[in-house]
Amino acid sequence: MAKEKPHMNLAFIGHVDHGKSTLVGRLMLDTGTISPHIIEKYKKEAEAKGKGSFEFAWVMDSLKEERERGVTIDIAHQRFDADKYYFTIVDCPGHRDFIKNMITGASQADAAVLVVAAPDGVMAQTREHVFLSRTLGIGQIVIAVNKMDAVDYSEARFNEVKEEVGKLLQMVGFKLSEIPFVPLSAFLGDNVIASSENTPWYKGPTLLQCLNNFTEPEKPTNLPLRLPVQDVYTISGVGTVPVGRVETGVIKKGDQVIFEPPGVVGEVKSLEMHHEEYEKAEPGDNIGWNVRGIGKKDIRRGDVCGHVSSPPSVAKEFTAQIVVLQHPSAISVGYTPVFHCHTSQIACTLTEIKAKLDPKTGAVKEENPAFIKAGDAAIVTVLPTKPMVIEKVKEIPQLGRFAIRDMGQTVAAGMCMNITPR
Repeated sequence: MAKEKPHMNLAFIGHVDHGKSTLVGRLMLDTGTISPHIIEKYKKEAEAKGKGSFEFAWVMDSLKEERERGVTIDIAHQRFDADKYYFTIVDCPGHRDFIKNMITGASQADAAVLVVAAPDGVMAQTREHVFLSRTLGIGQIVIAVNKMDAVDYSEARFNEVKEEVGKLLQMVGFKLSEIPFVPLSAFLGDNVIASSENTPWYKGPTLLQCLNNFTEPEKPTNLPLRLPVQDVYTISGVGTVPVGRVETGVIKKGDQVIFEPPGVVGEVKSLEMHHEEYEKAEPGDNIGWNVRGIGKKDIRRGDVCGHVSSPPSVAKEFTAQIVVLQHPSAISVGYTPVFHCHTSQIACTLTEIKAKLDPKTGAVKEENPAFIKAGDAAIVTVLPTKPMVIEKVKEIPQLGRFAIRDMGQTVAAGMCMNITPR
């Protein structure tokens, strides 16, 4: 079986109406992921509905609706292939989806395309998404300066936008020398897959070439083993088999492991992936593993498996930096929403709001504020209602990030700075 290309999760971020969906649609069409006849079908529908200025965004939205209704067309979760990687697109229309997609486990974005419309330049959400992408640990980013056709492919305007966005990126700690800026038109296809004659002054790579130039995220094999439990099965003749995805470290047959918070210990008898037995598993591998001496009642979803020599951290309380994305009212001390961290979902109480930060720079704006609201970033103290495995984001980032959900929506996102162990 040929080894599959390495996979990367790619987020499209930027201000509303700057052309994210159109750009995704254009990439899907030009890489051959969506066939032209599907585009043609939507084009006719769009014209019939009087939306003559048909855009690919329409395709994306229609496909999304079809997916939600379970109709036949499915563009493989918006997956497309470049030469070096295959990408899963985390399309980020608004806050809610952006954060939910980025924080929930497997769809953490490895890289992002920040879309900025040439006529507008930096807008409110451009700032916010740049800050969030940094808070959530995205290391690689490409800037797509879109709608160049609307500014007559002006090099001067491109340079103005580049400077404006550059300042913002430096503010949150990106190295400008490592970030490509591509002048493009998602609607007309300039510099998306092929270099455009409309920008003779631009000698750099196309958007697709930039995506191929990403460096593959390193597998965190050198970190301690952290393997969150997704489910626990009982298999006749085998016994208890937890399943989950290795986040960090390496697990081998014969290893002495511990599950936290319950603190149960055992020896790894077997590891299985896709119904085949393996001697070891690494980050990104989805496995079932059988542990001698552990029963179905001992462990559950949300527990984390690690080596006995460096067990997962169990927090009695922890300090976190959070960004409030949306909340109908103000959040104050005593608020107890559900924290989603790796596979665990645990109600936690905010016992202290230490400081309010400027979400654009991270600088302290106010000490011990009475409350925080949508758009604020803050340092808070958190008390889980029951023991919870979480790690410091600086030590094991994969288990240091979380989403805060309440009332059926993601209200905040954050990362763990410090832990008081139980």
